[in-house]
Amino acid sequence: MTAHPLKPIAEQMVRLATRQGFIIEREVRDALSRAGLDESRWREVLDLTEPVLSYRRGRYYPPAPTTERTAGPGESKAIVEVVEQLVAQHRHEVERVERREQGRVELVHPVQVVTEDQRTYTLLTRDLSSSGIRLIGTRRLLGQKIRVRFPLRDRAVEFTVRILWTCPVGEDLVENGGTFLDVAECDAITSMP
Repeated sequence: MTAHPLKPIAEQMVRLATRQGFIIEREVRDALSRAGLDESRWREVLDLTEPVLSYRRGRYYPPAPTTERTAGPGESKAIVEVVEQLVAQHRHEVERVERREQGRVELVHPVQVVTEDQRTYTLLTRDLSSSGIRLIGTRRLLGQKIRVRFPLRDRAVEFTVRILWTCPVGEDLVENGGTFLDVAECDAITSMP
């Protein structure tokens, strides 16, 4: 028996959804187009995904993890470990754990952000997962590769983050969502207001 011709694209979409937290219809259509297949078959591709991607508000999400996290495709073990430490350190401040995309944890904490042009800003985290972070501030950072400095109990860490989306949430207030690329220890964080 031959494999379904759309199965490789379905597997590619699961990997993409796992890496970036979700996929949208356009990404499935683009993958079909690149493969020289009819874009209208995008629903067939989604029907073939294993594990099955779930639809919410125009996006298709991989299942949330149910056990201890390990580094998945495109994730660094070091990032997973540091995020777990951050979550453990701040667990008493968290009222609930959200089970969407990558098991995001609501975490509001001031962090220093260094942009590509070496400017430093103080922003607030909104939530955190082992694959990415959401930040609130007054700057649109869409497309930038930034460094986010985060204090831990006994040291400070610095995540390299690629900002994938930006949206306004109030007057002069913006949310930026990004995916982790790397993590490293860093110098002490200067005092934040």
